Amino acid sequence: MNRKMAASLAVTAGALVALTACSSSSSSSSSAAASAPAGSAAPASSSAAAPVALSGSLSFNQAALTKLDAALAAALKGKSLSAVNIAMVVNVAADYWKAGQVGFLAGCKALGLPSNHCTYFAPPNGKLTEQTSELETLRSQGITGYSISAIDPASAKGTIATDMSKGIFVLPIDSPLPGTAAAGLYLGTPNETAGYQAGLAMKQLLNGTGKVAVLVGSLTAANATQRIAGFEQAIAGTNIQVVQKVNDNLSASTAQSDAETILANNPDVNGLYGVYSYDGPALAQAVQSAKKTGQVSIVSDDSDAQTLSFINSGVIGGTVVQMPYQQGYTGAFILAAEKVLGQAATQAILKPYIGTDGFTISSGVGLVTKSDMSGYTSLEQQLGIG
Repeated sequence: MNRKMAASLAVTAGALVALTACSSSSSSSSSAAASAPAGSAAPASSSAAAPVALSGSLSFNQAALTKLDAALAAALKGKSLSAVNIAMVVNVAADYWKAGQVGFLAGCKALGLPSNHCTYFAPPNGKLTEQTSELETLRSQGITGYSISAIDPASAKGTIATDMSKGIFVLPIDSPLPGTAAAGLYLGTPNETAGYQAGLAMKQLLNGTGKVAVLVGSLTAANATQRIAGFEQAIAGTNIQVVQKVNDNLSASTAQSDAETILANNPDVNGLYGVYSYDGPALAQAVQSAKKTGQVSIVSDDSDAQTLSFINSGVIGGTVVQMPYQQGYTGAFILAAEKVLGQAATQAILKPYIGTDGFTISSGVGLVTKSDMSGYTSLEQQLGIG
């Protein structure tokens, strides 16, 4: 088991070093934008006559996470993991989460966990009933901990409280769970910072002037509200207005239909921001259907394969990406440590890697544009995500 941990960490670290090398060509202004605090004042808008091509940032937070993985592996060395039974439960069966699944299974392999003690689940239709049913099944199978991107944080509150009172550790990923028993820790992207990066990208694409519609799978989930808040912070002080915020209820077809309606009824809308992973391709298809490619700028979130294709073809200007692979990989180690080492010992290891908000372990924020595509796809291939 210990040799497997060391070998897997070495491979992962090598891929992440390669990622850092790929990101070195990013402009300093893009890198600064990616790390700008969500609450920072937005720079004054440019009055340039034409937009400058976006240049992305692929630095993420990999150096710190690689050290954290190694620290957890060292603490678990020589200890029995036979009682560990963990799961990763996400919010929808989207391409975006394939990277998380690969990372989670790689983490389980490094830990030496058998496949029946390492479960990945993505609701086929993104339905709360599907997620709830799976959690019930996991409990019946003696689950000791699970990471989760909750579909409905409010509905999950009671379930999480019950599970944690029974010794089942719950780790929020992708979106934090404020107001729940699992509020003390979050592994994922600082969502306001991600939204801020999306807003900076949109501001550049629109030269600081325009009307934007925001489409998202939930208007109440913390990751959505925080990203939209960050986006609005970034465009504050410009002549860009957010004129609509539309809930597509985790449906790509609904997102496309909503975007088509918006473009048909609002010819002055020249920007679309898609917050969930499937939104980017849906908005791109809507823009193509409306024959407005080149007239309507799109900024999206996440690295859906179709999104990357639309960036290559110039329909989408750029996408703000996080690192779901590491949410899966590091998440597996945290869940195992919580069971084997206990909460106090695990929290002591995690503490140096928690952000200034007191609960976030950041998987970083990047921006993928056409100019960064080869570096990003190379990373995916090295991690076995492609």
